[in-house]
Amino acid sequence: MAELEGLEFGKSDFVLLDEVTMEQFMENLKLRFGKGRIYTYIGEVVVSVNPYRQMDIYGKDSIEAYRGRELHENPPHLYAVSDAAYKDMKRRAKDTCIVISGESGAGKTEASKYIMQYIAAITDPSQRTEVESVKNVLLKSNCVLEAFGNAKTNRNDNSSRFGKYMDINFNFNGDPTGGHINNYLLEKVRLLYGGSNVMLESLHLQNNPALYVYTREGAAPFYNVSQMISLHINDFKTCLETNCHLFSLICQGNIEFERNGESVQIIGLEAVTHIAELTATDPESICKSLLYRTVATGGGDVIKKGHTKEDAWFGRDAFAKALYERLFGWIVSRINSIIEVKDYNPLLHGKNTVIGVLDIYGFEIFDNNSFEQFCINYCNEKLQQLFIELILLQEQREYQREGITWQHIDYFNNNIIVDLMEQPHKGIISILDEACLTVGRVTDTVCLESMNTKLSQHPHYTSRKLNPTDKSMDFQKHFRVRHYAGDVTYSVEGFLDKNKDLLFQDFKRLMYNSANPVLKDMWPDGKLSITEVTKRPLTAASLFKNSIVALVDKLGCKEPYYVRCIKPNEMKSSVLFDDARCQHQVAYLGLLENVMVRRAGFAYRQPYARFLQRYKMTCEYTWPNHLMASDRDAVEAIVNQHGFQDDVAYGLTKLFVRAPQCLFTLEQERADLIPILVLFLQKVWRGALARRRCRRMRAAFAIMGFYKLYKVKSHFWAVAASFANVRTMADYGRNVEWPRPPAVLFRFHHITKTLHRRWWARQVVKNIPPSDMLEVRAKVAALTVLIGKRKDWGPSRAWERDYLSSSFIRMSKDLKNKDEYSQVLFSCLCRKVNRFNKSTDRGLLVTDKYVYKLEPKKQYKVLKRFPLDSITGISVTAGTDQMVALHVSSQDDILLHLHRGELFPDQDRVGELLGVMLQTDCLTTSSRCQVHYHTKVCRKALKINMRGKPRSVTVETKQGQINADFKKSRDGFILLMPAN
Repeated sequence: MAELEGLEFGKSDFVLLDEVTMEQFMENLKLRFGKGRIYTYIGEVVVSVNPYRQMDIYGKDSIEAYRGRELHENPPHLYAVSDAAYKDMKRRAKDTCIVISGESGAGKTEASKYIMQYIAAITDPSQRTEVESVKNVLLKSNCVLEAFGNAKTNRNDNSSRFGKYMDINFNFNGDPTGGHINNYLLEKVRLLYGGSNVMLESLHLQNNPALYVYTREGAAPFYNVSQMISLHINDFKTCLETNCHLFSLICQGNIEFERNGESVQIIGLEAVTHIAELTATDPESICKSLLYRTVATGGGDVIKKGHTKEDAWFGRDAFAKALYERLFGWIVSRINSIIEVKDYNPLLHGKNTVIGVLDIYGFEIFDNNSFEQFCINYCNEKLQQLFIELILLQEQREYQREGITWQHIDYFNNNIIVDLMEQPHKGIISILDEACLTVGRVTDTVCLESMNTKLSQHPHYTSRKLNPTDKSMDFQKHFRVRHYAGDVTYSVEGFLDKNKDLLFQDFKRLMYNSANPVLKDMWPDGKLSITEVTKRPLTAASLFKNSIVALVDKLGCKEPYYVRCIKPNEMKSSVLFDDARCQHQVAYLGLLENVMVRRAGFAYRQPYARFLQRYKMTCEYTWPNHLMASDRDAVEAIVNQHGFQDDVAYGLTKLFVRAPQCLFTLEQERADLIPILVLFLQKVWRGALARRRCRRMRAAFAIMGFYKLYKVKSHFWAVAASFANVRTMADYGRNVEWPRPPAVLFRFHHITKTLHRRWWARQVVKNIPPSDMLEVRAKVAALTVLIGKRKDWGPSRAWERDYLSSSFIRMSKDLKNKDEYSQVLFSCLCRKVNRFNKSTDRGLLVTDKYVYKLEPKKQYKVLKRFPLDSITGISVTAGTDQMVALHVSSQDDILLHLHRGELFPDQDRVGELLGVMLQTDCLTTSSRCQVHYHTKVCRKALKINMRGKPRSVTVETKQGQINADFKKSRDGFILLMPAN
């Protein structure tokens, strides 16, 4: 904050001076300059001292520090006044302007660049393409204008030799949409310095100013040597990249004249040839324009009048100046054609507001002051008058408007000087115009005599004739004007010639007929014939006066902000502070009077609403919102709580604070409270966010709950719709596609499918005759073990179970009576294999009590019998062979190869044997697991328990042979079966 800067940097606002004297003002200004603080406030006016060095206070961080902040919240800076102008424009939808004033070399142009840079940086965060394009043109136009309009002088390395006022248009969002540039009083003599030798040669120029009439010492009719100028080299190079072809228009060669009897002729035609080449015109037409003048008589006749030698010189010089002036005006017009707002409709786009930036030449006092200095100083008088009216007078009028009693401060009002220069019929400009319009040869001396006569009683005008004792002026040459910035002595030599428009219509027609389209575009008035031009053009002084009056009117209708620039020394040193020179500038800029007006009245004023908004947190009765009758009462409560009631005044709409210390005390307390309030607001906001997040979570859970319920119901409805008619379907819904369940119903979906399969099975089974149920159960038992593990196990055929009883009916009856078994579970022929590689045909009979090994060749005699419950497991292979291993607890395992049958050689009986034995429930759980283990897919080995040594085994069957190998294992043998 500006008010919190350390005391070692001095006072950041001159209003805070202990005493308002020139000595204290200069002491504070010098201290801040020495400490690198080049900006200081006077209320809302910024005083800027040229540092003559690069300073690290203009980067992105600085821009962000000043963006959106109040004027006094940060140290004084150009960015602060730029932001204030922008906010005022945006908040109140009112046009504003920033007036930059000061003498040549005080840093006005650089200040305008930084202001433009800041405004461009803070506008349009979204970076829209059209807005960026406008900003780029506005910023980069400075480069071109400086390249053509700035110059190196003895007083300034890059002096603006023209005045510039730029209007920046903004839409209702505060984004720049366009602009317009006005230029004032361009100095028209230029030396093209900075180009390459090749370029200079192509333009018929040499890098030596002494070779040219306009730049040679003492020879320039409009320029003396102390003001010899050149294009700034850096800007020249930038401009050269895009506008090289334009330079051909500003290269005027040396043309000399000599008298030949009563006529005048050109000495040498080489320069004329060069001009014709560069301007794309005819050399003969150029000669005619330089030597003759076409005039129209009263009767309408057109005659050619030869020039005198003096008239030829004046015409040549006027032509040279006009070429450069028209080029510069054309460049400005081209820039305006790009950035001007076109087809803007306020009803569609909102109010179009403007920020104006004025960068114009400062007050000039040279050893030899001519017509140019007179016009420049007149402009500064008008701007000073505007400053007085808008700042000093406005200050006092505001007190009157608000009903505040205060002590009136006397200050110098320069209206009397402005009247001296511009008053109709009596002012200096009117006298010059009258002399220029007078028929006959009127000299500068005659004009001076006229001014002496008409202005002899004016307190701010004098000359040697009116004051003969003043030997600093010459008779018939000088007059002096007592300006607000000091006394300036002007030399009248060349006043009338510079004021007249000596550019003859012949030159205008010559350029209009040029083959160069750019030149033709610059001279539209050349289209008129000599008989169509009847009105005398306005003089240079009148044109300039009209433009300045229009400028002042334009500035007067805007809310003004001021930057007052001071040049610290003539040596362009970053450490030297010339007290006398700076004090002179402080005096003529009226800075001390400005401080006095601010101090004599009230240093700070603010509408009640804005004051309350900023400082309400410092009072318990106004935070967070007051309950009083009006904002004025709330502001009074704040003031009384802090004990400032004797130092303020209450206006109709504003509070006025006399001493800045009161405001600084409020700012300090506000700064101390802000962290506390921020923490409080963060706590409240975080609580609000947490509650909102909780509500959203609850809402989300509620939605999720209803959605889950909806998905569950939808699934139920979909399942019910899909299986509504399964009872009437031939397959009882076995092929119906199940709807995909939501994740929450995956387990339920699995259970439902299981229930449906069971129901489907029940529906199928209940239609099976009771006589077939044993077979069904056997097949189901085999399916449980063999599904997916054995390729074919005979489920599709009818299982007869007993394939031998018909062959030994009598013997089976005897055996049944003897062993008292109730039924035959399975019987068939097989091939028995032992560990000695002996295989024989045998019969296998499985009853509900015993397993029998029979001899088929001896009428199925019982060879071996063992109880059914002694079998601990059954192993089968995964292939199509009929190998079966019965694991017996009391003896070696039995390895059998079942016969397939004579009628059906592909009949598989392994599954049937396994199914009927599992159906009896005689096998233990471990046995089933063992069977299940030996029926694994792709397992071609049966693990069996036998005694003795392993040998190769060949199982012979009627269909062929099966060769197998025994391999010793830790607890028996493994029979390795060959592939099928």
